[in-house]
Amino acid sequence: MRVLFVGGTGLISTACTRLALQRGIEVVHLNRASGGHDIEGVTTLVADVRDEAAAERVLAGQKFDAVVDWIAYGADDIERDIRLFRDRTDQFIFISSTSVYMKPLGQWLIREDAPLANPYWDYARGKIAGEERCMRALREDGFPITIVRPAHTYGDWSMPLAVSSWQKPFSSIARWRAGKTLIVPGDGQTLWTLTHNSDFAVGLVGLLGRRQAIGHAFHIVSDEALTWDEIHRQTAAAAGVECRIVHIPTDFITACRPEMEGRLAGDASVCLVLDNSKIKRFVPDFRQTVPFSQGIKQTIAWYDADPARREVDTEMDEWMDRLIAAYDAGLTNARAAFGR
Repeated sequence: MRVLFVGGTGLISTACTRLALQRGIEVVHLNRASGGHDIEGVTTLVADVRDEAAAERVLAGQKFDAVVDWIAYGADDIERDIRLFRDRTDQFIFISSTSVYMKPLGQWLIREDAPLANPYWDYARGKIAGEERCMRALREDGFPITIVRPAHTYGDWSMPLAVSSWQKPFSSIARWRAGKTLIVPGDGQTLWTLTHNSDFAVGLVGLLGRRQAIGHAFHIVSDEALTWDEIHRQTAAAAGVECRIVHIPTDFITACRPEMEGRLAGDASVCLVLDNSKIKRFVPDFRQTVPFSQGIKQTIAWYDADPARREVDTEMDEWMDRLIAAYDAGLTNARAAFGR
């Protein structure tokens, strides 16, 4: 089997690349640069897929059993991919997101046929538009689409906490090790699903070249659903620190940091419990092998192995201090107003 990954050097796609190679699949990356993570055995076609003419040149004469676009976002990206890959692949996989599911939720256990609507987050709405264009291409032109919706997937260089730095994830551990506190939205009892990238890879690679998956959507997630409090407790234990957290309502956080509304109100502040029986039917060897308590130890160990990896987001550190101080001041004023 020969597959193309558009991108292929991210947290999730790197794990999928490695597993595909282990299983004897020929993996080609389409990237802007030839370096990437320098995974031995990968062939790289150098072009920015957003430059359609350049991508067309390097793809000339190429044919694949499956193409996975890891960086496609909305309908415009799908339009481009249809033009590029209509005659070059037997299967096209669009990487969407579980953030597309309707908010607020209509039921506690989410299946792939749940309604798609997220009024809080542009990112989710973009993914929904991409999915809708994919399905129209299937219906009208027979474009061989499969949709995959990752949930919160983590690995070596990801710190899967509710309020943290996306670019410098170790910042949260640095705060704890400095004796500071982290923010947990709400009361900390929201259930959340975390999936290790090596487990996700089994599901994704199992769908490659599987014609029975065309026209279907899958979320590929673990069997665990942990509260945010428990996620923070297990992370603190892995880091060897006290779990110092403060519960702050989501609407208070977003009043102070409006840019976080989508990520919180449209995602992390809503229970995420997903039925993964469909992916298990299509890929029988898919199962959770890395519980969060084990996976987060691997993540902490990866950061601790090299001081250069332990970058700190000073801006996040500063605004988190200010946000916690503002909330504490609000509590003090409220107690005084009620004579407490």
